[in-house]
Amino acid sequence: MQKILTLLIVIILSAVVNAQEKLEEKAIKNTIEIFFDGLHKGDSTLVSSTLHPAIKIQTTFTNKKGENVLVTETRNKLLTNIANKKIEHTYLEKVLSLDVKIDGNLASVWTPYEFYLNDKFSHCGANSFQLFNNNGKWEIIYLVDMRRRGNCEANRQ
Repeated sequence: MQKILTLLIVIILSAVVNAQEKLEEKAIKNTIEIFFDGLHKGDSTLVSSTLHPAIKIQTTFTNKKGENVLVTETRNKLLTNIANKKIEHTYLEKVLSLDVKIDGNLASVWTPYEFYLNDKFSHCGANSFQLFNNNGKWEIIYLVDMRRRGNCEANRQ
């Protein structure tokens, strides 16, 4: 009887932990979806709602000389760029997959993507988001994206 009771407790606790992990993953994905929704709409307020005040933002690419470049951007510059999106421009960052890893109050999200400007392919790459659970609200604390114009088929695998 004791073994059956112990087994039932283990099963129940496992189910509770699994359900909590699924809720956290859903909340993290929701934060990323709100970020992209704001980007596509040119809504800097919506994007801002997903960002921690101390976020670090970087972009990497290879320039025309073949040199790898890393550019750091401020939170304000990102939000200003989004707010200044021309109404006639459409942005679509097509996320090809979303891989979430969680450990306590830290999460990592990897999103390979293709970016379209006015329905025309612009570039591809991957985003790496680091999120922090700020007392119940998942916020992006670090965002780095990689951009390239060629070899985009690798993202589709």
